[in-house]
Amino acid sequence: MSQLVAIVGRPNVGKSTLFNRLTQTRTAIVDPTSGTTRDRQYGKVEWNGVEFSIVDTGGWVVNSDDVFEAEINRQVQVAIEQADVILFVVDTTNGVTDLDDHVAEILRRSHKQVLLIANKVDNNEWLYNVSEFYSLGLGDPLPLSAVSGFGTGDILDEVLKRLPAAAADDDEATLDIPKFAIVGRPNAGKSSLINAFIGEDRHIVTDIAGTTRDSIYTRYDKFGFDFYLVDTAGIRKKNKVSEDIEYYSVIRSIRAIEASDVCILMIDATRGIETQDVNIFSLIQRNKKGLVVVVNKWDIAGDKSPEAIKHYEDTIRERFAPFTDFPIIFASAQTRQRIFRVIETAVEVYENRRRTVPTSQLNEVLHADIEAFPPPSNKGKFVKIKYITMLKGSVVPTFIFFCNLPQWVKEPYRRYLENKIREHWTFTGTPINVFMREK
Repeated sequence: MSQLVAIVGRPNVGKSTLFNRLTQTRTAIVDPTSGTTRDRQYGKVEWNGVEFSIVDTGGWVVNSDDVFEAEINRQVQVAIEQADVILFVVDTTNGVTDLDDHVAEILRRSHKQVLLIANKVDNNEWLYNVSEFYSLGLGDPLPLSAVSGFGTGDILDEVLKRLPAAAADDDEATLDIPKFAIVGRPNAGKSSLINAFIGEDRHIVTDIAGTTRDSIYTRYDKFGFDFYLVDTAGIRKKNKVSEDIEYYSVIRSIRAIEASDVCILMIDATRGIETQDVNIFSLIQRNKKGLVVVVNKWDIAGDKSPEAIKHYEDTIRERFAPFTDFPIIFASAQTRQRIFRVIETAVEVYENRRRTVPTSQLNEVLHADIEAFPPPSNKGKFVKIKYITMLKGSVVPTFIFFCNLPQWVKEPYRRYLENKIREHWTFTGTPINVFMREK
C-alpha cells in the first residue's frame, strides 16, 4: 500500500500548483484568490520507481482571521494524524508570516517528518530570500518554483528518503480473505454499520495492525462469513477533530480505501447524492477497488415506492457514470435492515474481482461481438483483433486484445468491449481493464 504525503500551508502559497506539478495533472484549480481550494484533491505520484499518495489541503474563504487560523489549524492536525510526510509550503515573495509561525509550531511539536518548501523562487533573485525561513526551526528550506518545476526533483528525492518502509504484514493479516472498507462522508452511518456488524454481539476474533500505523484489520468470522473490516483512525477516533469538514472524510478515507479489496460506500438516504459522495467514489475508482453502494437510513426515508427506488438508483448511477455496473442496497444500520445483504454482496463483488475466464471461451464469445461491430477504420486503415486473453494474477480483472493497430482503438470502442465482457460474464462491482496490444 502506498504511503501518504500531505501538502499544508496558509492559502495562496502555491499548494495546488505544487500538487499539479507532482501528480502531472491539472486537477487542482489554481487561482490567485485565497481559498480557491475547497474540494480536497487526491492523486498518485511516481518517482524513481516508488509510488505514493498525495493530498492537497486548502484554505476556506472566511470572514474572520480567527476562524481562518482555526481552520488551517484543523487541517494541519488531520495531516499530522494521517500523513507519513508533510510538505509545509511557504511563500518566498512574502517572507515569514504569523500564520507560518503558527503552523510551524504545530509541526515542530508533532515530531513528524516535515519538509519545508520555499515556493515561488521563480528567478535567482528570490533565492536570497529562502534563508529567512530557517527561523521556522524545521530544517533546511528547499527552494521551489512550482510554476516552472525548478527544485521538484530534489524535493521528491527528499520525500522518498523520509517515507517509512512498509511494515511487515502480520501473518494473519496476509490471509487470503476479503478486506472491506466502510467509507463515506461524515454522518452517513459508517460507525453505525460497523457497530451493527461487530458491536454488541462482539463478533470480533482479533484486531490486527496492517501495513501502516493506522490501518486496522478487524477479523469477522461468524454466521458463515470470514473477512477483514479495514478500519482507520478516521472511523474510530472521534475525539481529536470534528468531522464536519469535507477534508477530514477524504484524507481519512484514503488509507482505508488503499488497504481494501472492496469498498462499502455509505450514502445518507435523507440527504441524497452530494459532491462529497462523488469525491469518495472517485478515490475508489482511482484505486481500482470493488464497490458496493449502501443507501443508509432507508428506514426514515420518505417515499419507499418501487418508482422512488428506481429513481434513486438511476440518480446514483448517473452521478457515478461511466462506471455503472455496481450493486446498490437500501439498508438501515440502525434497525439492521439488510445489513447481512451488504456483507453477502461485498463477498460477491470480491469473488467477481477474482473471476477468471478461459482464453478459449473469451475468443469464442467476443469475436462474434467484434465481427458484429468491428473497430472503426482510421484513414483507410482497418483494425483487426486477432486474439484475446485475460491476464493471470492481476489485482483487477484485465483483458488484453492483440491487434495489428492498437493505437487506433479509441476509448469509445474499448468501452464497447468492456460492456460486452460485462454482458457475458459477471464482473458486477469491480472495475476491469481493457488493453490493446500489438500482435
